[in-house]
Amino acid sequence: MKKLAIFASGSGTNAENIINHFKKKKNIEVSLIFSNNKNAYVIQRAINHDIKYHVFSRTDFYQTQKIKEILIENDIQLIVLAGFLWLIPEYLINAFPDRIINIHPALLPKYGGRGMYGSKVHEAVVANREKESGITIHYVNNEYDKGSVIFQARCAVLNTDNPDDVAKKVHELEYAHFPEIIEKVVRSL
Repeated sequence: MKKLAIFASGSGTNAENIINHFKKKKNIEVSLIFSNNKNAYVIQRAINHDIKYHVFSRTDFYQTQKIKEILIENDIQLIVLAGFLWLIPEYLINAFPDRIINIHPALLPKYGGRGMYGSKVHEAVVANREKESGITIHYVNNEYDKGSVIFQARCAVLNTDNPDDVAKKVHELEYAHFPEIIEKVVRSL
């Protein structure tokens, strides 16, 4: 059995989509949910699906090895960032080389980096009158949104689109592609 851990900071809609995808699969499961936000709805989603979860502090994440120890104890093969906003520390990148992936709501390298997440990305896309946007699924390294690209999908941005319109199109791409790409990556491990 190949086991995944999902890190999320908020509602967890992508996390739940991933959980539902792998419930239908043999030999791959979402085993753990991690959050840096004790009020994140992703925790309720973990409870609803009977998945163990851990809430951690900035100190736990950056100044101890607790997270790595939990991941190793639970035999996690792949870490999936699904709306997780903190930079991954070097010790985790070293412990899971090319086994941490993230989804970004834009076509990297555009609109990536520190502070570029969620609606901020879509606002920038519209403000700059981009003709397209999309998603980028990439490996995680020690810089925000700089890891090697695994997959990109595109959507048109119309002159009449506002940031919410772009967000809706991007979310549809996330839901359609993220679980499938995760599955391809984990099967290649």
